[in-house]
Amino acid sequence: MSCNPTPNIERLRDRATLLRKTRGFFDDRGFLEVQPPCLSRDCIVDPYINPLTVSSKQLALSEPDLPEHFYLQTSPELAMKRMLVAGAPSIYSIGPVFRAGERGDQHNVEFTMLEWYDVGADIQAGINLTGELACHILHTPRFEITTYREAFSQTVGFDPITEPIARLHRETCKIDAPLANRIAQDRDAMLDVLFSYRVQPELGNEVPVIVRNYPLSQAALARAAEDDEDCAARFEMFMQGIELANGYDELLDPEILIERTKINNQRRMACGEKPLPVDSSLVQAMLVGLPASTGVALGFDRLLMLRTKSSSIEKVIPFPIEIA
Repeated sequence: MSCNPTPNIERLRDRATLLRKTRGFFDDRGFLEVQPPCLSRDCIVDPYINPLTVSSKQLALSEPDLPEHFYLQTSPELAMKRMLVAGAPSIYSIGPVFRAGERGDQHNVEFTMLEWYDVGADIQAGINLTGELACHILHTPRFEITTYREAFSQTVGFDPITEPIARLHRETCKIDAPLANRIAQDRDAMLDVLFSYRVQPELGNEVPVIVRNYPLSQAALARAAEDDEDCAARFEMFMQGIELANGYDELLDPEILIERTKINNQRRMACGEKPLPVDSSLVQAMLVGLPASTGVALGFDRLLMLRTKSSSIEKVIPFPIEIA
């Protein structure tokens, strides 16, 4: 890790250029830039993502009904969807997000996320816009599309959705036997390991690759896919083996959101993590009515890494957490 307290000025210029190009891309398409809050009483409930918390006492406010904790946001999703419910048009945001325990060549506790919601767009329109952005920024001639099933079958050699769990365990053991034994009953956890180690490194070696139709059990906040009942209307984009973006045909049913949130909390507790709030402001907003849209979250710093051919995230952010 770098201990140089001085940021690379050329990279500051590169970042400013990328910010301008990205804003221009969305402004030219009629999107409205918004600034969601970094601090909120709610947060996305993900089994593997942990938010940083701020005690309400630290806010030094006299309000009697404050929750015990506020959360530094792991994604601007909750606030942006509340904006859509209020009548906002297609919107985008570029700003800081925070995730506890994340540090490595592609991770920093604080990083910049580009997130957008295209009102009225279906999954194919969302895929096309994401690919067009990557081509525009990275100067690639095209992007490619495959499915989760196809990508898995071509590299690992079997259908990840129908293959018996015993086979998944055997294949995961080849990567990390102790880990495989700890997660032997968690199909999705083993699929994540296999995808990360066997599939992802092969994706996007020449042009951006978008993988669509993830297993329905990994839907997160996506709707079920219309073209495959076993899959979710979810996609991810990769370049040179790096995950760049995660997109959904957004879930509109608040009851399904509550059900999935409870399942994610069960997974969190099984991993020794604390549960997170279920009855969020997003649930209340969705009861009013979230418009159909495609939403995409993209790691801005990773995009800058690829654009500048940098080997790690600390090369493109002014101050990684060790010297912030």
